[in-house]
Amino acid sequence: MSVSATALVSIPEDVLFRELDGEAIILHLTRGMYFGLDAVGTRVWMVLAESSSVGRAIDVLTAEYDVDSAVATGDVLELVSSLSDQGLVVVNPPSSPS
Repeated sequence: MSVSATALVSIPEDVLFRELDGEAIILHLTRGMYFGLDAVGTRVWMVLAESSSVGRAIDVLTAEYDVDSAVATGDVLELVSSLSDQGLVVVNPPSSPS
C-alpha cells in the first residue's frame, strides 16, 4: 500500500500495544499475531497513537533524532505501510476542508 505523509492513521480496536524497556510489542487479537518495534519504531507508534498524523510522526522523528528529513520520511512511510499491510493500523486520506 502506498502511504503519503499527509495520511492519517487509526488503530483498530483489536490491536493492543505494550511498551517493554523502550521497545514495543503489538498484538493483533483477531489474527493472534505479534509484531515487535525497536525504540525508534515505538516512538513513531506512540506519536501515531496520539495524533493519528503520519506527517506529525515524521516531524517528531526528525526533531528528536539526528536524521535527515528525507530519511525520516522514508522510514516512517515504510513503517506505516508495513503496519498497514499487517492490519495493525488503518491508513486514511487526510480530511478535506469543507
